[in-house]
Amino acid sequence: MSLKIDSLLIHGGIDGDETTGAVNVPVYQTSTYKQDGLGKDRGWEYSRTGNPTRAALEKLIADLEQGEYGLAFASGLAAINTILSLFKRGDKLLVSDNIYGGTFRILDNVFKNFDITYEIVDTSDEAAIEAAIDDSVKAVYIETPANPLLTVTDIEAVSKIAHRHDKLVIVDNTFLTPYLQRPLTLGADIVIHSGTKYLGGHSDTISGLVAVKRKDIADRLYYLQNAIGGVLAPWDSFLMIRGIKTLGVRMDRHVANAEKIARWLVGSGYVSKVYYPGLKTDPGYEVQKKQADGAGAMISFVLDPKYDYKKFYESLKLITLAESLGGVESLVCHPATMTHAAIPREIRQEVGIVDELIRFSVGIEDADDLISDLEQAIKASKKA
Repeated sequence: MSLKIDSLLIHGGIDGDETTGAVNVPVYQTSTYKQDGLGKDRGWEYSRTGNPTRAALEKLIADLEQGEYGLAFASGLAAINTILSLFKRGDKLLVSDNIYGGTFRILDNVFKNFDITYEIVDTSDEAAIEAAIDDSVKAVYIETPANPLLTVTDIEAVSKIAHRHDKLVIVDNTFLTPYLQRPLTLGADIVIHSGTKYLGGHSDTISGLVAVKRKDIADRLYYLQNAIGGVLAPWDSFLMIRGIKTLGVRMDRHVANAEKIARWLVGSGYVSKVYYPGLKTDPGYEVQKKQADGAGAMISFVLDPKYDYKKFYESLKLITLAESLGGVESLVCHPATMTHAAIPREIRQEVGIVDELIRFSVGIEDADDLISDLEQAIKASKKA
C-alpha cells in the first residue's frame, strides 16, 4: 500500500514488532547476539554492524526520502565524516558558500590534512558550478536552504550539471526534512540530516541520518559506517523514531509561525534584511516553491545599526539563546561567534555572515508571543 507522507511518518520503516505485537519497535539494548553455530547467526552479530532498533530507523529515513537505503549515525557530523570518507587523496568537493560551520570545519581542518580539498561556490549560480567543475572535482555538496543565509539551490538543475560530468550530488536536507523536500527525487545521490534537529524535534537526542538510492553507494557507506563506527545507539534510535512520528504536525506549526514572523520582521522597521525563502521578495522564492512543499522555519535577519545585537540577545525572555535548531522551543543564535565561528572572518563577511546577523529557529509556541518577545528585546537594545 502506497502511503502519503503523514501516514509514512507513523507507519514507515518497520511498523511495530511482529513477535509481540508491540506497536513500537523495541529498544534492542544489546551489544552482541547469540549465534547458532560457526557462521550461523540470525541476521545480527554485533551492534556496531547492525541493531534491530537502528535498522528500523534506517529503513524509516529511506522510506521518507524515497530512497532505497538508510544509515543512522551518532551525530550529523559522524554522518558527514563517513560520507567524506568516500573520497581519496587529490579529490575535491564543491561546497555551498554558506554552509554549517561544522561542515566547513571538518573539511578545512580534518579532511584537508588527507589532501581532500574543497572549493566554495555559490551553488545557486548554475554557471558558477559548471565553471568550477574539473577532473579533480568528485562531488557537489549543497545545503538548501543554506545555513545561515537560507540561500536556495536548484537541486534538479545542479544534479543535471553534476551528473553530466559524472559527479556525485550530496544534499544536506536538515532544514526542511523529507516532510517538505525530498532531494533524491530531484536527482541527488546522497541526502544527509542532522537528526538532532527537526526529525528528533525535542532537543534531547543527537543523531545523523543518511539516505541513498544507489546500491553501490550504499554498500560503500555501510562498509564505512561499520569500519569507522560512529553509529547511533539503540535508545537514541528509538527516540528518533518517536520524534519522527510527530514531524508532520510539528512542521506545519513551525512553518505557519515562521511565515507570520518573517512578514512581521519585514514590516517592523527594526531590521535591515530578512532571509526567508517563503517571502515573495526572497531571491530563492520561485525555486523553493518549485522543489519543496514549504519554506521551513529558519529565519535569519540583520538588526538595524541603531540596535545593539548583544543587548538584543540579553533582553530575550521567551526565546532561548542556544546552539542548535529544530526543537519545539524557539532558539536564536549568533552565527558569527557560535555556529559559524570556524569559518574565517573574511569569508563570513564576504558571504554575509555579519556580526549583526541573527539566526532564528522558530518553535511551535504561540506566534504572537514570539513576536512580542522579539519586539521587546529589540526595543530594549536601542542604542543611546
